[in-house]
Amino acid sequence: MSEATTTEPASLAGTAAASASSGGFLEFEKPLVRIQQEIEELGRLENETGRDLSAETKQLRTNLKATLKRIYGNLTPWETVQVARHPKRPLTTDYIRMVFRDFCELHGDRTFSDDRAIITGFGRIGRHRVMLVGHDKGKDIKQRMACNFGCAHPEGYRKALLKMKMAEKYGVPVVCLVDTQGAYPGIGAEERGIAYAIATNLMEMARLRTPVVTVVIGEGGSGGALGIGVADRVAMFQNAFYSVISPEGCAAILWKTAERRKHAAEALRLTSRELLKLDIIDHVIPEPLGGAHRQPEAAGANLEKFLVGSLDDLTRLTLDALVAKRAERVRRWGSFFESPSELRAAEEKRHARRSTSRTSRLGNRFARNDAVSV
Repeated sequence: MSEATTTEPASLAGTAAASASSGGFLEFEKPLVRIQQEIEELGRLENETGRDLSAETKQLRTNLKATLKRIYGNLTPWETVQVARHPKRPLTTDYIRMVFRDFCELHGDRTFSDDRAIITGFGRIGRHRVMLVGHDKGKDIKQRMACNFGCAHPEGYRKALLKMKMAEKYGVPVVCLVDTQGAYPGIGAEERGIAYAIATNLMEMARLRTPVVTVVIGEGGSGGALGIGVADRVAMFQNAFYSVISPEGCAAILWKTAERRKHAAEALRLTSRELLKLDIIDHVIPEPLGGAHRQPEAAGANLEKFLVGSLDDLTRLTLDALVAKRAERVRRWGSFFESPSELRAAEEKRHARRSTSRTSRLGNRFARNDAVSV
């Protein structure tokens, strides 16, 4: 967990302040600022003079949409990090409001305290009852301070595991929403066993006898993300990132300066596109044009569609098959191939294994049907 100590909650606050000072636009969105200002100026002139400037305004809005599509279609890794940290990006509490029904929050780890950086509780999504576990960054500065900017203490991860065990007891699937820079990098967290708490979660989640689905909704940093990240299906939003360390922390270690954070972001291969290629995640959830912060409701609808589909698939499996497939998935972490032939062989082997498993399931289903008919 040494990498967690290099992550500072202040970096999120700095990004939020920079974005707020530019009217909610990020640094690389300067072309959008100019067009937006022209649209506002036309609106002001139309109100003052009474002239019909709707044609000019429509053209500018078309240009704005085209520019937005061009910028967000070619984001660099560091720009993706900036979008993932946008202060208006939907948080776990927003998705609870938009996606989950009848949410009932559960508190405490029965040992030390209730860590507000992790929120847990029962809820409904689609036809499924689920246990939700997610990082909470807070909305305003007061809430963010109370939540440690989403950086959880050991009691947060112990609370998460306690609620997952409750879900296992009652046969309820677990849904985890990851959004953290990393575990809290303080002395108190180290003294109370942050590394042990996260390691315990990794072990217990790998053998939890209930379906588990994890989605990285914003930042997925360090062991703080992994602490609720072991699952049967792992997905990311299109403009989220998932990494062993933050770009600033990586740059500080490798180059002794956080100024090389852009180079670190590229080297870490932390974007959803790269991680899908590496087989670290299973699915990329699309975001509305311009990021989830521009159309939160659309992002929530995409999240709900993925979660309901995944839970429908996973709840059809037996618990033994579920745990075995999850263990196999965990064992593939960190695997790589030195030649294209090795990669092709691995893909063929995986395809054959999936086909065999599918054939076996169909055979068992037909056998049960025959037994019922007899």
